[in-house]
Amino acid sequence: MTTSLRQPTARHQDADVAANVARRSPRLGSHLFLLVLVLYFILPLWWLVVAATKSNSGLFTGAHGPLWFDSHLNLLDNLRGLGQHQGGIYWRWLANSFVYALSGGIGATVLAILAGYGFAKYRFRGRNLYFSVLLGSVMVPLTALVIPTFVLLSRVGLVNTMWAVILPSLLSPLGVYLMRVYTQDAVPDEMLDAARVDGAGELRVFAQVALPLLRPAIVTVLLLTVVATWNNFFLPLAMVQNPQLLPVTVGLNNWQALSNAGAGGEQVWNLITTGALVSVLPLIIAFLSLQKYWQGGLSLGSIK
Repeated sequence: MTTSLRQPTARHQDADVAANVARRSPRLGSHLFLLVLVLYFILPLWWLVVAATKSNSGLFTGAHGPLWFDSHLNLLDNLRGLGQHQGGIYWRWLANSFVYALSGGIGATVLAILAGYGFAKYRFRGRNLYFSVLLGSVMVPLTALVIPTFVLLSRVGLVNTMWAVILPSLLSPLGVYLMRVYTQDAVPDEMLDAARVDGAGELRVFAQVALPLLRPAIVTVLLLTVVATWNNFFLPLAMVQNPQLLPVTVGLNNWQALSNAGAGGEQVWNLITTGALVSVLPLIIAFLSLQKYWQGGLSLGSIK
């Protein structure tokens, strides 16, 4: 009798063990896949950090390979070289990138907020048609618009000025789309109607009722537009010829072209890698400092 009771118990235990193994196998596979993705994205950044600490000779003949530091770190020497090469023009390029990214990013965010709020909360003739045209413009590559933009700005005499980079950066169809979608869910119409009943004008309703609820979307659009303007390469390459007005992306590309010239050009690969590392630090700091607003937006969506 005792034996007959133990046999089913053993079978149930074996079944539970098999079920646990079956559940863990997909989880283990997904974890390994995520680990591969993490390595895939982290490896280039790690190489950049390591390369920024090497000299020209160490970049190509390092004793420890391209993914590890040499016995002597040249990071401080490379930073001093950035401040001295061609009169320290790199720091001018970095300042230009800040001007382009902040002015273009903030301006594009303001326009996206206004347009997205208008599309989401107002009824006007042709609204759906205009928004369909806006969605269609999202599919157009930005590089395809550079030449027409160059022709247009050349006719008004803005080529080779900062405005030639800032003005096209103010348009962000994707930002308008994101703001409209978020505004529809995050700002209830009943709340706006209640503020109007209390005597608030449209500007006050927008500024004091709707705008605080849009903070996560505003930060998201701001970061997207700032990063897009900071990393923009083809637009300033076509619009700006004055070396004093170049952003850091185009400036480092010019140094790379000189280094690729071989014996006819100066080899500054160590300065290029160090300059590239310095140029990504502001973006990393911005993402880390503003991530709490994204978390707030996620929690808001979960409550809804």
